[in-house]
Parts: sequence; structure tokens; C-alpha cells
Amino acid sequence: MLRTLSMIGAALTLFGAACGWAFGAEGAATVHARPQETAAAPYLAPHRRRIYLMRHGNVAYFDAAGRPAQNEDVVVLSTGGRAEADAAGRYFRSLGIRKFDKVITSGLPRTVETAERVMAAIGQPGAPEPWLGFREISPWSAAQVPRAQLKAMVEVLTQAHVPPTAPLRGGEPVAELQARVYPALEKLRADPSWDTALLVLHGGVNSAILSQALTGGSDYLGHIEQGPGCINILDMGDSPQDWIVRAINLCPDGNDYRARASGLEKYAEYMTGVKR
Repeated sequence: MLRTLSMIGAALTLFGAACGWAFGAEGAATVHARPQETAAAPYLAPHRRRIYLMRHGNVAYFDAAGRPAQNEDVVVLSTGGRAEADAAGRYFRSLGIRKFDKVITSGLPRTVETAERVMAAIGQPGAPEPWLGFREISPWSAAQVPRAQLKAMVEVLTQAHVPPTAPLRGGEPVAELQARVYPALEKLRADPSWDTALLVLHGGVNSAILSQALTGGSDYLGHIEQGPGCINILDMGDSPQDWIVRAINLCPDGNDYRARASGLEKYAEYMTGVKR
């Protein structure tokens, strides 16, 4: 009996301690108030703005005889490229988008036409803005890359981290591309007039933007593949380190997902006589 009472008393003591009680010599319980926790300030997520970053739709870089275009600045969308741009427009419309606050292109016909077809699909009037800081890699012509250099070029440009001195597709080095793309990005970041923007640019330029968004620094990532007409979805914060990457290489028509080689690898195969 005494053992049972002792066990009950010990249990009450433990329970009382958990409740903030203390037992005096006579067994009377005294309640001690717990110190109040300091109320934490509410957390507010940083303000970010949405960028839909597209690559232009497919173009005919080669003529019917297989000869590369001598001036790729003037090529326009192929039939497939127009279908890709229209599919992107329908996708945006399905999201409820009827107007972008800003529509920006590089100024080259293939980006302008892609943007115009997207705008037509959602019912947005007006014309896109050309931003030359986002222009295509320069100089860039398929005809100017010696075939003997293609393998080495592909190996360098598909590394996880491409060296800043590496010439992109035989043209300007990575560091020079970044030196014009990043100021254009900062110009966009500093503009308070927009909340949702559509940028229709080029694969290499987009890779520079995506690389900053993914790393917060100046690394140029070579493993990012973007099909023609694809959509990347980014949220831009107030600094180059403040990004959220929501989607990369979203292809509304789905056709491009069947490929296992990158566009650059397929180009090198084509130029060296490999037909698939």
C-alpha cells in the first residue's frame, strides 16, 4: 500500500512539474507562471515579378539543298516555328493571361514574329520592344564554324560550367555575352512599370539569364537545353541573387521532348554528314 502511494506521489510530482507546479513540504501545489514567449514578427516573402522567357520558334537555318543560311539575322520562322509560337500563345491564354505588361525581343525577325504570334493568340494589341542587349550571339553563322572545330566546340559548350573565355558557337566569348545581357537584365529589374513580362530571345542569351537565376552568380551552365518555342518561367526579385526558377524548357506542343541530343549536338551531326 505504501509503495503504491509512493508511486502515485511520484507521478503527481512529474505531472505537476510538466504543468509548472511546485510542491511544498506539506504537499501543497504552487503554480508558477511560465515566461511568455516573445511574439515573432510575421514573415513577409520578398516581392518578385514574373518573367516568361521564351526561345523563338523554329527557323530554317538550311535551305532545301542543305546549305546553311549565309545571314542568320534575317531568317524567319518555319511552318513548324509558327505552330510553336501559336501553341505558346494558346498555353498563355489557358493560364488566363490576356496582356503582358512588357513584351521584349532581341529585334531579330524570328523573335519578333514569335512574340507577335503569342500576342495575337492572347488578344494583346501593340508591338514588342526590341532590346539590343539581348541580341543573338555575335558573330553567329553556321557557315562560319569550320567542321574540324565542331567536336571541340560542342564538348566545351556542353560542360556543366562553361569557361568565361569559351567562344559561343564560334562567336563572342561567354564573358562578353554576359557583359551585355546582365546590364539589360538590370535595366529590366530597375523598371517599376511592369509586373509580368514576356521576353522572346535566343537559346544562348536565355542560358545566360537562366544561369544567373540558378546560381546567383556569373557561372554559365552548358547543360541547359531549350527547344524552339519553349517557355521558361522565372520570378525576378530585387537583386541578381533573388530568383525563383519555376520551369525550364516547357514546350506546349510536347514534340521537342523526344530528342535525346542537344540542339548543338544535332547541328554538329548534321554539319558532319550524320543523318537521322
